[in-house]
Amino acid sequence: MQYKNVRAYNLCRFCSVVLSVVLLLTMVTTTFAKPKDYTTTEDRELWNELKPLSTTVTFLNTGAHPDDERSDFLAYLSRGLGVKTASLIANRGEGGQNEIGNELGDALGIIRSNEMIEASKITGVKAYHLSNTTSDPIYDFGFSKSPDETLEKWGEELTYERFIRFIRTYKPDIVMPSFRNVDSQHGHHRAITILSERAFEDAANPNVFPEHFEEGLSTWQIKKLYLPAESKETSTTSIEIGNYDPIYGMTYPQLGEMSRYMHKSQGMGRDIPVEPRQVHLELVKTSVESNNQELFSGIPYDFREWGQLINYKGLSNQLSQLQEKLDYLVSLYPNRESVYNESLLVLDEIQKLITKVRKAKLNDSLKEDLLHKLEIKESQLNDVIFISSNLEVTLSIDTNVLTRGEEVTVTVELLNNGSQRIKHIQTTLETPAQWFNEGIVKLKHLDPGKKERLQFKITVSEDEAFYHPYKEDFIKSLITFKDKGVEVKSLIEFEDTVAVLPKLSLSTQPESIIVNTLDIQEEIPVTVKVKNYASKGTSATVSLNLPEGWTSNPKQKDVFLEERLSEKEVILNIKPPKHVKKGEFNITAKAETDGEIFDNTVQEISYDHINNEYFIYQSTIKAAAFDLNIPDQLKVGYIESGFDNIANHLIDLGFDVTKLSETELSRGDLSIYDTIVVGIRANLSRPDLVENNQSLLDYVRNGGHVVMQYHKPGDNWDTIRTPPYPIKIGTPSIRWRVTDETAPVTMLNPDHKLFNYPNKITESDWDHWVQERGLYFPMEWDKKYETFVSMGDPNEEPLTSGILMAKYGQGTYLYTSLVFYRQLDHQVAGGYRIFTNLISYGLEQ
Repeated sequence: MQYKNVRAYNLCRFCSVVLSVVLLLTMVTTTFAKPKDYTTTEDRELWNELKPLSTTVTFLNTGAHPDDERSDFLAYLSRGLGVKTASLIANRGEGGQNEIGNELGDALGIIRSNEMIEASKITGVKAYHLSNTTSDPIYDFGFSKSPDETLEKWGEELTYERFIRFIRTYKPDIVMPSFRNVDSQHGHHRAITILSERAFEDAANPNVFPEHFEEGLSTWQIKKLYLPAESKETSTTSIEIGNYDPIYGMTYPQLGEMSRYMHKSQGMGRDIPVEPRQVHLELVKTSVESNNQELFSGIPYDFREWGQLINYKGLSNQLSQLQEKLDYLVSLYPNRESVYNESLLVLDEIQKLITKVRKAKLNDSLKEDLLHKLEIKESQLNDVIFISSNLEVTLSIDTNVLTRGEEVTVTVELLNNGSQRIKHIQTTLETPAQWFNEGIVKLKHLDPGKKERLQFKITVSEDEAFYHPYKEDFIKSLITFKDKGVEVKSLIEFEDTVAVLPKLSLSTQPESIIVNTLDIQEEIPVTVKVKNYASKGTSATVSLNLPEGWTSNPKQKDVFLEERLSEKEVILNIKPPKHVKKGEFNITAKAETDGEIFDNTVQEISYDHINNEYFIYQSTIKAAAFDLNIPDQLKVGYIESGFDNIANHLIDLGFDVTKLSETELSRGDLSIYDTIVVGIRANLSRPDLVENNQSLLDYVRNGGHVVMQYHKPGDNWDTIRTPPYPIKIGTPSIRWRVTDETAPVTMLNPDHKLFNYPNKITESDWDHWVQERGLYFPMEWDKKYETFVSMGDPNEEPLTSGILMAKYGQGTYLYTSLVFYRQLDHQVAGGYRIFTNLISYGLEQ
């Protein structure tokens, strides 16, 4: 498997997206001011490294979830001005929905984290998270209306400590949360804005988290804190960001939208024209004096302005001259050879200047700030030199899947694509300390057009931790060369994921089991899929860890997996005892081989727009036992959206469910079904449903029963035409949802059949719900609909449109905003019982 230099790979991926979008966009003549004409060459890789030499400003955008970044403005700052720009995001977006697959929870968080990485490559904005691991306390637990609830669930002290630690590490001049702390905003957004405002003073306070200083950190004073202005009239600063940039072939908002297209699991990104766009900001806190309201006023924009602040033994002139040389380097674009030669001299000068500043008797905070800026420029110049050297580095490895104790070869190829000799090259393969690693290879020089192929033997430690998607790569190549007395370094990573995995992975079908205590199954077949990640054939014995009193037939089964990545399935029939207590319990699949026991699932996550990922967790079947009456004669058609697993859950419980294909929906006999259930947001993902909506209404009019699950207003939902009588979904959505999963529920007509057949629904059926009660409640509905439940978040008026049902012709149409899919996923007994009643309504008793 071949892996390119990560820089070249990122450029290739970036350019391919750029070219695709450019072909789609009509080139519009604009009156916007254009930068210097660079149309002869579009060496974006070089420009991306050169442009940041223009300024010393650092900027931080803060948000709660992946996609909260203000992409258009950040693209302007990073790509347009060269400002060192970052996004600090609280969680990984685990609580959202997935518009490209069926991964939810931690697996979805892994997807969204990687999507943010790809988005960042386009805008040049480095992405960071407060959340460190899967199932981290700073978790996306779903929509919240309250910042207090958010910080209580995340742990306010933990969250704030990580926040202050990041501020003191990244040292931003300007901080801007993406959202304001107003009651129309998501509670997660509001919480991050509150922390951002508090951090303005606290990051500079030595009494706040003083343990940081023992780790080498120091206080940091943010210079300015901005919020997005509510309007142009309330803004203190307005910035035109819609300029066209010929380097990228588009405007900065268009570049921002390109990055948003990477958030595919959220359906982000849109095509926009070349047109003016302003960003309006409100300055709410400042620690600097300024003569005007401009964004950077009062903050040294470059070393020339830094020189105006420093009056110490010629430093002022040296800093001013340094900026002149940095600006000259930028002006040399796109001549890589000239950039290379001149950058070596400037890097040497910066390193000497850093030494001088360290010895200078300056104000401590001023010295620290200046040193930070110089060290950033030292790093940026290092990258400029490496790119302009035209040294291409290609990494390859025998396999991107490794197991403990395995020996593999990593090959590093060096190719000098430039016109100058590259001198004193040293190649080091960096691996964890316990691994066997052959060490360092040194080359005297590499002439133009020449290639060197270096090989390293490595052996994975027997104690190596298994792969984690949020940890740094554990194998990297460090390339060092020297020229004109200056040493240049670059860490090269594999372009795709290399992972240490368990030798065996076990996954089960089903992943969860419901035992109906009113009709206990004699046998429950469980299929265990075993996958081999070891480098050779493996024999294993597969079995289940069962609760007391349970058995399986057979008790265990032997499998032989011929080679790496081969898979085998075994079926073990679980036999519950005659009497099963109500409650929850776990069943774990395991495989034994050569004295080792493996009980992990390796979930492979593969999409074209992100790197391959692996999520490792225990191979546990979650089981629950409760009473559930299921009508024997109920026949259900299910129109799947791809956003929920309800159909599978019902089938696993013994319901007679048919998943309706496009053909069956358009030409099938729908009258054979007692009920047709529509998956959440199916109008978005099933164009055939929209096209055949009238067939669904005809089915109801002729005596059928439809259960329509919630839709967003933008999910091809037509207030007038989609339902038989108008239903208008509530906007703004924050006003029309119940986010407290424990919110009291009143059944408005408890004697109605809907709450009594086939299950008697009581208050206890609303217990133990997860994440929320419901989403996208209708705000208006025809008077023909009857309402059945009333619920509301604390201190808010209750909503009564969680279940709406109306007679239509000879049948009934039911719309529900309740999040049944999450309840069934989490085996909430009441969710199953209530949903069973909703879909059984069409039956005659």
